[in-house]
Amino acid sequence: MSDPALPPLNALRAFEATARLGGVGKAAQALHVTHGAVSRQLRVLEDHLGVPVFERAGRGLRLTPAGRQLQQACADAFTTLRSCVQRLQPPRARTALVLGCSASVLARWMIPRLPAVQQALPGAALHWSPSDGSFTDAQAELDAVLLLEDAPWPSGWEVRVLAEERVGVVISPQHPAVAGMRGAPPSALLAQPVLHTTSRPQAWPAWARTQGLDPAQLRQGRGFEHLYFLLEAAVAGLGPAIAPEPLVAEDIAAGRLVAPWGFAATGGHWVLARAAGRSDARVDALGDWLAATLQERR
Repeated sequence: MSDPALPPLNALRAFEATARLGGVGKAAQALHVTHGAVSRQLRVLEDHLGVPVFERAGRGLRLTPAGRQLQQACADAFTTLRSCVQRLQPPRARTALVLGCSASVLARWMIPRLPAVQQALPGAALHWSPSDGSFTDAQAELDAVLLLEDAPWPSGWEVRVLAEERVGVVISPQHPAVAGMRGAPPSALLAQPVLHTTSRPQAWPAWARTQGLDPAQLRQGRGFEHLYFLLEAAVAGLGPAIAPEPLVAEDIAAGRLVAPWGFAATGGHWVLARAAGRSDARVDALGDWLAATLQERR
């Protein structure tokens, strides 16, 4: 009995991306091809198999039972292939460790600690790249990415939890509202317009809920595109901001900011993530350093 012919690799790649990302348009963007090209490859795959792998669900697509089986097989196969390719590469082909994190984390937290992390990974060439978003295809091409995220984690990723995320309200001690906040309950904040950032719109509502406040009662003040700009505005005395504890710990220690109600866990975590199937002792060592550093002020 002859072995069954495999579908074309391009058809499998189009299917895997569509199933993982939840749509033809997203798959086309990730694969750098047109929407029509992905659709054609899906038709090729279904013609080859003789069964449908997707069915319409409203305006989107849903995997059929056959599609779910094939998705798991593709995920396992591509993970195995990536792992094999990495092992086959000579060390000189991957000398630099290419790492990602958000621009705000890179500017306010990582860059000041580059000498320390380099000391923890002697001899390793590190390249840090600003990387916005979470668990994207672009991040999967990096050796690892430092994220602030909530579980559950998406399939196809290996995620190491480093520390719980703790956020708090911070404000310049020179701001006129500080006197009214000292010793007052968190509800005192409702009288003040708060600085916010479009990159983390969930931060204020998450904090409000931990304090028993209705997020809808928060007064929105000036908005900033990135967390980095938000925190610079807080230091400049423009109003109260919301921030992860590690990013403002040094400002608080230096007296540039105060945290009237301390910091509270949000349910999120600092995580170090990489595409599943990859193995690199340098990433493991980096994870050890990050976990110890992020928790040292607890």
